[in-house]
Amino acid sequence: MSIFIFIVILLVLVLVHEAGHFFAAKRFGIRVDEFGFGFPPKLFGFKKGETEYTINLLPLGGFVKIYGENIEEADFVEVGFLDKKDDNTIINESSRSLAYKPKWQQAIVLFAGVLANFILAWILFSFGFMSGLPTSVGSERAGYALSDINLVVVSVLAKSPAENAGLKIGDKIVEISIPSSSNSNDYLKAPNPDQLKNYIISHASVVTERNPISISYIRGNMQVTSVPVVPQRNNTNTVPTIGISMDMIGIARLPFFVALWEGMKLDLSMTKNTVVGLYALVSEGIMGKGSFASVTGPVGMVSIVGDAYQFGFVYLLSFAALISINLAIINLLPFPALDGGRLFFLFIEKIKGSRINPKITNTANMVGFGLLIFLMLIVTYHDVVKLF
Repeated sequence: MSIFIFIVILLVLVLVHEAGHFFAAKRFGIRVDEFGFGFPPKLFGFKKGETEYTINLLPLGGFVKIYGENIEEADFVEVGFLDKKDDNTIINESSRSLAYKPKWQQAIVLFAGVLANFILAWILFSFGFMSGLPTSVGSERAGYALSDINLVVVSVLAKSPAENAGLKIGDKIVEISIPSSSNSNDYLKAPNPDQLKNYIISHASVVTERNPISISYIRGNMQVTSVPVVPQRNNTNTVPTIGISMDMIGIARLPFFVALWEGMKLDLSMTKNTVVGLYALVSEGIMGKGSFASVTGPVGMVSIVGDAYQFGFVYLLSFAALISINLAIINLLPFPALDGGRLFFLFIEKIKGSRINPKITNTANMVGFGLLIFLMLIVTYHDVVKLF
């Protein structure tokens, strides 16, 4: 089920991205030869107007073929190449080519896919707020009334007592106790983060493997589950911990227009945080301090999607919105084969007043695509290693 949901999310996000390019191209009168759902080989298709809509075998996104996007194709038009139609009428197609549109129109067509992903994230966040979006009590949106406030696990340290006990991100901690004790002070219901930390510290002297702390939690729509946990001290910290980060999270359910406004604010906030995180990742990589531990590829995404789906549909919507933002930002990077790389080449052409040699751009895009595939294979390898 997780793999199916991930494929559906990826398909929707990529199709929305490509639809941005498609509608922008159509708006400026640029010929679009094909809009493909999935990647070849082609299963079937139909033609409406000048565009063929195809269904392809690999359901991992989609693509659009825009006339003139290939610079070599545009060059044929430039030297007087005339397109022959079925009725042998010779028609000059240069006016329908992306390469012959004004630079600002080309830039809009290239940027439209990224914009579509940002808009999709805004819509998903807004719908989440209308349906009831999990929100931190300490966040800016906590000014609105929150319901169903719980202590929620927001991260679990690898190989920690919490992970060994089976606690996961999203679990709602409803009670902590020492079952063997008859002391009423050894039971704590509906704790907040400080109360849970203080409880673990104050009971460190009586907790052992045979006398563990019992943590009761709710996962998704499941019944209350209790697990035994024994806090540990690491070499640098004498304070006992169980290896989790926590936050008080409630449900923000907002009216339509307020939800739209808060959805836009959250979209911008997540975009800023993603850019900062990506900058830190790249800069650390350049300095030789980078690590793939914080990078997740398709295999890792499947696991995260499964967790999000288990916690509820709104969580899944929020996760899809975050992926959409990440897809948009990555596509904006000035790297060959990405939209940002094409925009960068377009900027250079605008500055120099003439086209870049097609061989240079085609070679750069080919090398860039190869490097992206290589990077994806490395990330996927690390994802698989993490499973074992």
